[in-house]
Amino acid sequence: MKRSTLRKAQWVGAVGLAFAAGVLVSAPRYDVQPSAIVSQQQAKRENFDWGTLYTYYAGQSYGTKDGLAAVAVIKPGEQIHPPHEHSEEEYLLVLEGEGTWSLKGEETVARAGDMLYAAPWDIHGVSNTGKTPLKFVVWKWNNTGVPLPVKP
Repeated sequence: MKRSTLRKAQWVGAVGLAFAAGVLVSAPRYDVQPSAIVSQQQAKRENFDWGTLYTYYAGQSYGTKDGLAAVAVIKPGEQIHPPHEHSEEEYLLVLEGEGTWSLKGEETVARAGDMLYAAPWDIHGVSNTGKTPLKFVVWKWNNTGVPLPVKP
């Protein structure tokens, strides 16, 4: 085979592979969480010594993995676990009650309407130091690194 024909065949093959890869990346993903509305009654409820966890979504969505969208209700004087760290990004939003945030070794008051963001590997936590249940929303996830879908 001539050198120019070989180069052309390699180029056509490379373009074909790039196109196929692009189609695979931008194709709809059916193995992840579809759009949905979940009521509290449908959420997975787990009771613990510290309180209750309602898990609405867990697992993978279009652009996330290791995801969790939940509501926790912590009993007065309790915490889910001591301050901790993990690879996932995380937001916590207090809905009701009062407690204490812990973020990178510093503690501050946590009140209804307050939100905490913890970047990967930052030590963080929340405890209920109030006299009523502390209710908060938690969102945490790792990014799958996928590009955004093309707008329909």
